Amino acid sequence: MSRAEMEPLTSGASNRIIPILKTLRAFFIFAQSVILSILLLLLPRRRPSQSQSAESTAENSRRKSLWRREEEDTLRRRALAEGVHMGFDGDSVCKWSTSLFFGTRRHALFYRSWFPVTGELKGILIIIHGLNEHSGRYAQFAKQLTTCNFGVYAMDWIGHGGSDGLHGYVPSLDHVVADTGAFLEKVRTDNPGTPCFLFGHSTGGAVVLKAASIPHIEEMLAGIVLTSPALRVKPAHPIVGAVAPIFSVVVPKFQFKGANKRGIPVSRDPAALRAKYSDPLVYTGPIRVRTGHEILRISSYLMRNFKSITVPFFVLHGTADKVTDPLASQDLYNEAASKFKDIKLYDGFLHDLLFEPEREEIAQDIINWMQRKLVAISIGSESLW
Repeated sequence: MSRAEMEPLTSGASNRIIPILKTLRAFFIFAQSVILSILLLLLPRRRPSQSQSAESTAENSRRKSLWRREEEDTLRRRALAEGVHMGFDGDSVCKWSTSLFFGTRRHALFYRSWFPVTGELKGILIIIHGLNEHSGRYAQFAKQLTTCNFGVYAMDWIGHGGSDGLHGYVPSLDHVVADTGAFLEKVRTDNPGTPCFLFGHSTGGAVVLKAASIPHIEEMLAGIVLTSPALRVKPAHPIVGAVAPIFSVVVPKFQFKGANKRGIPVSRDPAALRAKYSDPLVYTGPIRVRTGHEILRISSYLMRNFKSITVPFFVLHGTADKVTDPLASQDLYNEAASKFKDIKLYDGFLHDLLFEPEREEIAQDIINWMQRKLVAISIGSESLW
């Protein structure tokens, strides 16, 4: 794949949220709309006329139609998710399954699991994917983990993969954090006594880091692994950051058509790029307003709270990543209060580390780190760290 062919491809959270206001004209139109809305709220309410009642009925009908379309799209995506290849062709060394889990807000969340058939289970890794992708993309990583006697779970967030919600829309990343904690509790209940690790990629890495900073979640973890975490995400222009909170309330699901026209390659493997962006479960549309605001919000929170991080972690980042900032991962490593932490920067590698040509070596680095952590736990000493 040539560079010209790679450029149109896009990925999740960039270290620059694409400008949502191409000109000040758009801002003034928005400001005018807000002022008019406020004035309408302040005006004395009159008894609705027949025409107003008809308009209200039409609006309700429109909302029901939108809900039905979203529900149909969810069912379509769920069927596609069920059909994703799980990484094994008649192989008896692994058993796998798919199911639904009801999150903290009662949304149906799709998840997968892979377990080795033989051998003693060492631990479990729970995968939280990145923005716009889905759990099925990590089947080969799961296969490598099971060959080393690790069990694997992978959950689709709301609005992603086979889970409920409008495709590509995240009403709150705090909801995803809460769902991650609830899913971890479920996994531990189903596998009592087995050490659990959380893995998060990109925005999923930010979700995992925030979840692991909550004391009752941290207590359930042996450690976390972060690849290319979205830790220093900035708007392309200060005005974007200023108006994003307002836009996210007024028009949360709106897609900015000018966004993501020129994407940033996320892997040096052309086949991996083609597979990602031809995958119907990967959201490739313009970023939705609330989703973009949520990325800015969680990134800002984490950057302010690095010093309060105490969970054991391993952060991996490519130095040539143009989607998220490798220097922010270095800052996390330098500033976190965690006694047991590690970092590995891969020279010249891009954003999707587990889809780079060296993916097996990177996966093995993760497996080796978890095994060392488990040895330290088993001997009741962290001296290895």
